Amino acid sequence: MKKFLVFLVVAAAVGGAVWWFWLRGGAGAAGKGGVVYRLAPIVKMDITRTVEATGSVTPRNSSSGIPVGAQVNGKIIKLFVDYNSTVTNGQVVALIDPLVYEANYKSAVAQLHVNEANVDVRKAAIRSAEAALRSAEAEMVNAQKIYDRKKNLVDRNNAPVADLDNATEALERAKASVDSAKASVVSAKASLASAKASVEQSKATAEKAKTDLGYCTIVSPVDGVVIDRKVEEGQTVVSSMNAVPVLTIAEDLKVVWVEATVPEADVGDVKVGQKVTFTADAYNNRRFTGVVRQVRKAAVTTNNVVTFPVIIEADNPGEMLFPGMTATLSIETASRTGVVAVAAAAFRFRPKEEDRARVGDVPRGKKIWLKPRNEGDPMEYVLAKEGVSDSSFTEILAEDAAALEGREAVVGYQAVTSASKQGDVANPFAPKFPQRNKNKGTAPEPRRK
Repeated sequence: MKKFLVFLVVAAAVGGAVWWFWLRGGAGAAGKGGVVYRLAPIVKMDITRTVEATGSVTPRNSSSGIPVGAQVNGKIIKLFVDYNSTVTNGQVVALIDPLVYEANYKSAVAQLHVNEANVDVRKAAIRSAEAALRSAEAEMVNAQKIYDRKKNLVDRNNAPVADLDNATEALERAKASVDSAKASVVSAKASLASAKASVEQSKATAEKAKTDLGYCTIVSPVDGVVIDRKVEEGQTVVSSMNAVPVLTIAEDLKVVWVEATVPEADVGDVKVGQKVTFTADAYNNRRFTGVVRQVRKAAVTTNNVVTFPVIIEADNPGEMLFPGMTATLSIETASRTGVVAVAAAAFRFRPKEEDRARVGDVPRGKKIWLKPRNEGDPMEYVLAKEGVSDSSFTEILAEDAAALEGREAVVGYQAVTSASKQGDVANPFAPKFPQRNKNKGTAPEPRRK
């Protein structure tokens, strides 16, 4: 056993010595530590710029569904639908006890008939008053004739003055009768007008009673699905200024809206008609599509963060999306196909002063620095502007940008050292501590066209 242990110790020593001298030889071969570039390839690819947002699924034309309420007081005697029931426009969904409203309607109709009969009575009264007027006028004409004869006789002294006085008195009574008959005609006509007004009032009362009776039958105003029910059969509803909610109906869920909240920094890029893709938490592996329908100008401020509501209209296959579901959206604000692009970091790179000095005079303006064609040559640059960017890759807008395809752009520096400096030896048995990732920030591999 001792011999075996000795053998292990000797083997370990020999192995360590070999490793030691191998490291020394390797360090000498690598030479001193140098500086190399971090590079990103320039390629032809498709770029899509998107605005990310979150929102919630809502029925069309209403953020929380269309409330269907009771406009009259009474007991719910029948509910014809329940949660998730499909309804059509005009379908009866609930019934309020109509007995009181039927009685009110019958009473109003009866009063209408009474007032209509009263109109006929008033018309007859007018005819009677007009007949009395004609009779009074005839009597006045006769009294006038008698007065004229008496006056002629008295003037010739053929009749006593008392006869003239009697004739005068009779004529005055006849004239008064005519005035009274005329007043009776006017009064009868006024009564007729009042009776007709009562008829109109009764019609309005009957119409209201009929409307209230109709309100006992509650119908759906749209085609849709019942998403909430507020009452139970037998429950009494009391309507005051506002209708008491009975049901909430979501308009046809084959097409839904998604109400997204977009930060003010991004809302300027969002336009009506742009394509949208989104996912719902309930279906992680399913992507839905839609279009921007409306960009609302009603800002919402929460904790000093300003957002704007954006409405997306989307198909809902199989009615998988329910109102209230949370959606994560990508709004496509710009898209380019087959463009020359590079990692976005290439536009942010700035060379060191010594590298810039080797190039010579460098004009002002945004540019991309390229990897030298030959080792030891200075870096090259190309004046370029940024096109569409998806945060990772940016379109290159430059003269003859197509000629840049296949080359590599500099995105940063990376220090590289050998396992140990020349003359120093690393102990293979020394502990190794974790080091910072010097390649952090290196551009990701692009999606090639």
